[in-house]
Amino acid sequence: MPSYEHLFFDLDHTLWDFETNSAETLRELFVHYNLAEKGIPSAEAFIQEYRLYNERMWDLYRRNLVDKGTLRSKRFLLALEHFGIKDRKLAHAIEHDYVSHAPFKTNLMPDTLEVLSYLKQRYVLHIITNGFSEIQFIKIKQSSLADFFSEVITSETAGVRKPNPYIFRYAMRKGEAEPHNSIMIGDSLEADIIGARSVGMDQIFYNPAQKPHNETVTYEIRELKELKGIL
Repeated sequence: MPSYEHLFFDLDHTLWDFETNSAETLRELFVHYNLAEKGIPSAEAFIQEYRLYNERMWDLYRRNLVDKGTLRSKRFLLALEHFGIKDRKLAHAIEHDYVSHAPFKTNLMPDTLEVLSYLKQRYVLHIITNGFSEIQFIKIKQSSLADFFSEVITSETAGVRKPNPYIFRYAMRKGEAEPHNSIMIGDSLEADIIGARSVGMDQIFYNPAQKPHNETVTYEIRELKELKGIL
């Protein structure tokens, strides 16, 4: 087994429970903006459509086809238009409140704090995230994650997004790490696993839903606590 010294984690969906935190915020906004009275049948219907359009916009953003401003201005606009609500002012207000409130949610993936406490005693921990810097640092601070990590590398800081090999090299340089003594832990086959593999870094695919795939990974886990048996 390689002698790892540096562990690089993804943040959203790997440590910070994006789906739960996002859904809580969207339910609050559904009530606050009286969206039922505007024709949206339920908070869950609103969440479902928002997630669809949000992922589409993020996919375009990851492929450099839209910028940050376009992503933010269109995802709620498109979700509302799906229900026949053409109101840019409303979409802008919901976007503002979503970005202002969601990062302060503190739900983490199961066993996150226990596992990080264990690993912190044995390794140097870092984060590599494609999220926006101002948002990700709030999440990390509010969720009591900050003290675990030596370096937090965002795509905005690096200037490129995972899976671009540069962000992994940039993160290793910042953390004084090398591919042979580093391993990447994340939930995205494309961004985390393929990206890390492209620079010669081992990978741990966090796959709680056990989604089938054909990628070759160094390790695969369903629960974060399995890391204690690997590392």
